[in-house]
Amino acid sequence: MKLRTITLNNVRRFTAPVTLAQIGDGLNVLSEPNEHGKSTLFDAIHALFFKAYGANDKEIKALKPHAGGAPEVTIEVETPEGRFVIFKRWTSKAQATVHKGGTLIAQADAAEAWISNLTGTGAGGPSGLVWVRQGLTGLTDGSKNEQAAALEARRDLMSSVSEEVEAMTGGRRMDAALARCKTELAQLATATGQKKAGGAWRTAFDRVEELRAQKAELAATALALHSALQDRQKKRRALAELADPAATAARKDRLDAATAAHQEAARHAEQVENAARKVAAAKLAVTAARTRLDALRAAQTERDAAAQAAAQTAVDRSAISARFAAAQEAANTAQTRLDGAEVALRGAQADQARLDRQTAARAGAQRRAELTTRIAEAEAARAVIETHAATAKAEPDRAAVQRLEQLAAALSTARATRDALATQVIVTYAAGRGGAVQLDGAALDGGTPYPIPRGGVLQIAGLGDVEIRPGAGAQDTDAVPQAQQALAQALAALDLPDIATARAAADVRAQAVTATGEARARLDALAPGGIDALREALAQIPAAAATEEAPLDLATTAAQLAAAQDAAAAAQSVSRTAAEALASLRAELAGAEVARQAAQDRLARAEAAMAGFGTDTEAGLAQVMSTAQAELAEAEAAHAAQSTDAPDLAGAEAALARATSIEAAAHAEIAQLRPQIATLDERIAIGAGDAVEERLAECTQQLAAAEQTLTRYDHEVAVLQRLAAALTDARVAARERYFAPVAAELKPLLHLLWPQADLTWTQDTLLPEKLIRDGQEEPLDILSGGTQEQIALLVRLAFARMLERGGQHAPVLLDDALVYTDDDRIERMFDALHRQAGDLQIIVFSCRQRAFRDLGGTRLQLQHGAA
Repeated sequence: MKLRTITLNNVRRFTAPVTLAQIGDGLNVLSEPNEHGKSTLFDAIHALFFKAYGANDKEIKALKPHAGGAPEVTIEVETPEGRFVIFKRWTSKAQATVHKGGTLIAQADAAEAWISNLTGTGAGGPSGLVWVRQGLTGLTDGSKNEQAAALEARRDLMSSVSEEVEAMTGGRRMDAALARCKTELAQLATATGQKKAGGAWRTAFDRVEELRAQKAELAATALALHSALQDRQKKRRALAELADPAATAARKDRLDAATAAHQEAARHAEQVENAARKVAAAKLAVTAARTRLDALRAAQTERDAAAQAAAQTAVDRSAISARFAAAQEAANTAQTRLDGAEVALRGAQADQARLDRQTAARAGAQRRAELTTRIAEAEAARAVIETHAATAKAEPDRAAVQRLEQLAAALSTARATRDALATQVIVTYAAGRGGAVQLDGAALDGGTPYPIPRGGVLQIAGLGDVEIRPGAGAQDTDAVPQAQQALAQALAALDLPDIATARAAADVRAQAVTATGEARARLDALAPGGIDALREALAQIPAAAATEEAPLDLATTAAQLAAAQDAAAAAQSVSRTAAEALASLRAELAGAEVARQAAQDRLARAEAAMAGFGTDTEAGLAQVMSTAQAELAEAEAAHAAQSTDAPDLAGAEAALARATSIEAAAHAEIAQLRPQIATLDERIAIGAGDAVEERLAECTQQLAAAEQTLTRYDHEVAVLQRLAAALTDARVAARERYFAPVAAELKPLLHLLWPQADLTWTQDTLLPEKLIRDGQEEPLDILSGGTQEQIALLVRLAFARMLERGGQHAPVLLDDALVYTDDDRIERMFDALHRQAGDLQIIVFSCRQRAFRDLGGTRLQLQHGAA
């Protein structure tokens, strides 16, 4: 893919169409001053290729102009299949289309799919490798999402860049298999191997626990149903005895027992109170039983988990200990070989040291000059920061100005409200009498309404005065002076005469804040660790000292040293590898011991917690809670029945007066038994209707099936974990093959800056880790800002060439990518850009017009109006 024409409309400052046309093959340069729209152009290109037309996030909102409107971007691209015009509009009437030769070939989601296929991936595309935004010149800059997209793009290259890697790893097929394995495993287990909440494994486990609890509950319900049947039979027998005619006749003969009937009513009231106390006691018993059962279950779960962890950590430590012993023996052998090589190396180094002193003195002088210049520039930046920071602190901020504007608006509103409600005077003059009516000494114009909120006196020439008095309470005449006072106080607090001055002062503050930020960025770039760190580095470079040592033969000394270094480096590499392996295993062994001891401590705590429950068992405590619940239900039912059907004491006294108290007492007892029997009938009917016995048998079957499902998931998780480990090990081995073509592509570019230089790479991020030059390894994060951005750009150019060779042609877009590069190296970087531009399309945006005048390539210009 190559870009040919780019048109923007309603994008930030471009409220009318603007076009970048005639973009050629190879190197293209747009070099314009700041605020000319280069970064806007870059962001618009990125949005068209990687932001869906329906998006409305902060990146899309940032494209909208201040005057409003829907951002539109049109790009003409050329591919092996021909030229296509891609168009997108966001926010209002969002749209995405792809045309070829004036014919619409895709729109909406189909257009998005076409664009995604063009860029090569939906996860960020090659932009993660070869598009450089302004300010993001490092290899690990950007947001987490941008870094993740770049990493995925590099991994995609790892799988497809060469036939050697494809044959070694299975390429994308293995990546897809590993991704699917990890996805399926993540659906079941957490990163630590635990059951994932909401996952099928956890669901199966919870289902087993739920069925076990349900089975225990159904067993308790069945037992309670049998008890209710026996209780109902007993109460029916008692009711039959009370309702017997002979017993009824006997009661009627005992009219002298009226006093006993009255006592029975009083006794029943006491029974209701006793029943209430039993309900409260039963509730406490149920709560206590549930609390102890929950605690026992939690302790059992913790004990089982702790026992499993203790066993596993013991096995892990034993395996690591065996590996550590083997590594110790290998390290001893490597050290013996290294000692011999270093003895030979020291002799060669003694000669080389004399030869290095002169070159070191020259390098030190150059470094001192560089540091002296940077210190002076950093001091100047710090002075700018201090000056503008003081200005920003002295002036009001935007919030204070907004407060003043709100107070001014309130004053205007108060005045408008006052004038709208006030008494008004409209004068209509006779011919030749204009201006004859005055208010407070000022003549009134004819036909114009004049508000008089507090009243006033009209002077009429030749007639006299007319006093106007508005009615009491007709309007609020204090709002205007109050609003005036509030505005005056706010201005006085800021020591400002008016709002215009406040706005100007706020603009001065904003400009000072901006200037402070720019100066701070300059200072951070010049002195990342502070100016004192630069001075310390300068002080540590010794001045060149005179030497009387006789020069050695350069070729002979270099050859002897190179031979000794090669032998020592080989021995040192073997020794370092063995030592690193030994150190790693020593740390791993210590970690395993800590884990084993922690697991043992955890198991001891879990067993101590279980010991606190004595002889209690889960089934026993469940039975205790079930019994307590049954007793609570029975007590509540008895209390409800007694409270509802309790005999009326006053009625009993009336019955005593009427000599029917004995009959009333009998009816009361019968009335007490019948609702109890009815309650038991209902409980038995519900229990029989719920088919408790059948449900208990069904629950038992379901529990067996659920336990089989859980066992299957246990096995599946174990298989997925072993598969993921095996695939990961295979991919790690493949990465070693990936770095070879990257290094081969990058080496000639590096040698443009540093002859014989090389890079080492990290395994995880697939990015450079250290720069090797002059025999020294330098981590990238300690290099200067300029060196880091140069390496980052060269690496991106290498990636772009690899993409092109893999059939994925991606233009290289650079937005001010060489901001810290000095004049000498920028010339060599220009050579690198020209070297790669033979097969690639490179588009460079820069505000450094003078520096980039010598870059060459096709010069681009923004043209107002559509192409």
